[in-house]
Amino acid sequence: MKRWFVLLLIGVSSFLVSQGSGRAAEKPNLLLILADDLGWHDLGCYGNPWFETPNLDRLAAEGIRFTEGYSAAPICSASRAGIQTGKTPARLNFEFVTKPEAGHQTVSDTWQTPAFTLDLPLEEETIAERLRDGAGYETAFFGKWHLNQHYQRYLGWSPAHGPARQGYEVAEEDFGSHPYSYWDDKTKRTFDETLAEGEFPEDSMTRRAVRFLSREHERPFFLMVSHFYVHTPVHTRMEWLHDQVAARIPDEHPRKKDLAHYGAMVETLDHQVGVLLEGLKAAGLEENTLVVFTSDNGGHPNYAGNAPLRGSKWNLYEGGIRVPFMARWPGRVPAGAVSGVPVSSLDLLPTFAALAGADLPDRDQLDGMDILPWLETPDKAAPERELVWHFPYFHPESGYKKAPESIGVDDGYTSKTLPQSAIRSGNRKLLYFLTEAKSEIFDLDTDTAESKNLTANDPDAAKRLEDELMTYLKEVGARFPVLKEKTNPASNP
Repeated sequence: MKRWFVLLLIGVSSFLVSQGSGRAAEKPNLLLILADDLGWHDLGCYGNPWFETPNLDRLAAEGIRFTEGYSAAPICSASRAGIQTGKTPARLNFEFVTKPEAGHQTVSDTWQTPAFTLDLPLEEETIAERLRDGAGYETAFFGKWHLNQHYQRYLGWSPAHGPARQGYEVAEEDFGSHPYSYWDDKTKRTFDETLAEGEFPEDSMTRRAVRFLSREHERPFFLMVSHFYVHTPVHTRMEWLHDQVAARIPDEHPRKKDLAHYGAMVETLDHQVGVLLEGLKAAGLEENTLVVFTSDNGGHPNYAGNAPLRGSKWNLYEGGIRVPFMARWPGRVPAGAVSGVPVSSLDLLPTFAALAGADLPDRDQLDGMDILPWLETPDKAAPERELVWHFPYFHPESGYKKAPESIGVDDGYTSKTLPQSAIRSGNRKLLYFLTEAKSEIFDLDTDTAESKNLTANDPDAAKRLEDELMTYLKEVGARFPVLKEKTNPASNP
């Protein structure tokens, strides 16, 4: 064979390899869509019988749906802090919601809970900072932040600790069409008669996000769209949608009136996600964008469909922390996949960083893990890991009502949550009640509803998990409630 021909073949082969490598190495865009207080059972693809969610159902059908996806915490700010940093709220000492001012809870005469954490510390590196500084990503944030002391108004972004100070190059504050944008407790809210059947009010937050997608991008981007839906106040402006949802709910349901409004909020969230995904497609970005959808915590006990899970927002039973969790990436994540592998919102930062080629801290300084192998291969064996939650507060702080023994939280009753921590290892999950010094252990494979406490049947497993939980909490400097006569706020109860 002529030497020039051999050289030509080598040159062509090298070119093709380099082109293929370039495509394989192309960094994906990353789109994280976060719902607020959306229950595990609130979507059609998770089995809700009354709420129609075609856009989120389609997202699940085009990618992977995790049946055991978890939030970092059972409450808003703590969960969002975990998402942004990949660290548990226990490690961050950010376990509750932000407040207008510093202080402590005053709900117990016996126990003092840790001081309120008002801001996510600036020294904590967020997803945006790691992707922007470590991988050259363009970063943008729209919606609910809730990681700083309320500034000027409820949920107001702080110029010192808002998204713009935490790595987001584009950050626009907006309630969108959520009731926060128009709700006034002094005014009776009714339907908007100008909205015809099939018509939704324009959502300015979604419009801003779509506008970001439609512009020219010289760098790959990380976009976080953080919805206020379906957080209270629960109300819809659309009479036509309210009536459609109400017609699907049995007349004998004791909360039909509330659920009709709530279901309309769920379906409005679904509509806005559909508008966003259509904007992604129209911009020609769908094929090289990993889209992840999840919720910040479990659903509100008076509205959300957490059953058959026990518990709700504010506690560490499954209903408080197990949430919808799905991902789509054409060509990389198989369509129509369903996985029972436990994953966490803490995993988002290390997964996104791995895809972007950004550096991460030492493994012992991070609590999430890269779950790309389980996104791409859903039947891959579950990793050996422990998931830990820590909630050293009482909640609600007022206005709760205890349910009769025969009525659970899904019937509109809210029992007070006591300070508690939890650990899941394999199929076993242990809850430890910090002020009661007692534990409950459940087998989630056979008892998703956490109805059978196995502590008496398997004291060795309970002791082992309790020791593992307390060892972790001590190692990361977790804070605990203390008896009021004690002075050390970090002492172990």
